[in-house]
Amino acid sequence: MRVALHPHPESAALGEFALEVELERQEGAFVLGYTLRGEVERLRVPDAGAPLPPQRLWEHTCFELFLAREGSSGYREFNFSPSGQWAFYRFSAYREPAPAPRPPAPRLRWQRAPGRLDLQVRLAPESLPAGEGALRLGLAAVLEGHGGEFSWWALAHSPGRPDFHALEGFALRWEE
Repeated sequence: MRVALHPHPESAALGEFALEVELERQEGAFVLGYTLRGEVERLRVPDAGAPLPPQRLWEHTCFELFLAREGSSGYREFNFSPSGQWAFYRFSAYREPAPAPRPPAPRLRWQRAPGRLDLQVRLAPESLPAGEGALRLGLAAVLEGHGGEFSWWALAHSPGRPDFHALEGFALRWEE
């Protein structure tokens, strides 16, 4: 399955971009392929190995994934930085942090080319929320311009300011 993400109306005009995410299951793993095309040179993209504060990856160019089980108020958040770093958060309800053991490290493969930034993520089955029922996914990205301006991308945006944690953003239903 392939879906397109769209910029939030309050996003800065950083250039012309298209952002798609391809999703599939492979041998129990959840695999996502993010593809950003456009004027990538106009973005501030962390270099591989650049040390960033792990809890602040979303303050720079990064791709994000939110996962919830249908009917549950709890959810998980993953941030993936071009630096190669990743972060995981678990919430019991909207923006209510909950303790959780860190899941197995996702396999990340970043590729850069002129006009393109790609990420393939492979999440182990243990990374998914426990329980029965369909998964609800929120797919998102933060794009940072060289001047510190931002563009927020998602499959669906809630009304008002950009908020990837809002339920409206969990717009993709995935049957297991």
